[in-house]
Parts: sequence; C-alpha cells; structure tokens
Amino acid sequence: MSETRKLTVSCPECKADLVIDAATGEILAHRPAKREPAGGKDLDTLFADLDREKARAEDIFEREKAALKDHDRLLEEKFNEALRRAEEEPDDEPPVRPWDLD
Repeated sequence: MSETRKLTVSCPECKADLVIDAATGEILAHRPAKREPAGGKDLDTLFADLDREKARAEDIFEREKAALKDHDRLLEEKFNEALRRAEEEPDDEPPVRPWDLD
C-alpha cells in the first residue's frame, strides 16, 4: 500500500488546523482552535455582563407586562363598544343558514 501524503494547513480565519490529502484534496481531519475559557474574560467582567443581562431581561418583562395590561383594557373597551352597538341596532332577522340557500 502506498503512503498518502498529507498536508497540515492552518485556517487564517478561525485558526483551525486542517489535514488535507495531497493527492485528492479532500479534508481528512479538522481540529478547531483551542479557545480560552469564558472567552478570555475575567470573573468581574462576567458578573458585570450577567448583571446587564439581568437588568435587560427585567426591563423587557416590565414592558411586556405593561403592554398586556393595556391590551386587556383595549379589549374591554372594544367589547363594551360592540355591546353598545348591538343594543342600539338589533338584528330583526336571523342570519342566513347555508342549507336555506338551496
């Protein structure tokens, strides 16, 4: 069996190592670059990021809660308006049934 010639190339974009077969050009192996734990951030920075995310989540929650409360009020007003219109303009005839159209 003949020995295959392999090339090891480092990707300039992601810094991963690729092992390539020289004869066919196929990628034989892909080794991703080693990353620093926590993206290289220290503990104080991670806690500050966590606090910012917590404040952002609370802000979004409060906005959605206020919108839901306003939504309930709007639905109640729409219902009352439709009820008032129904009392002022009652329908004298029943709705047309599909089998009556035959």
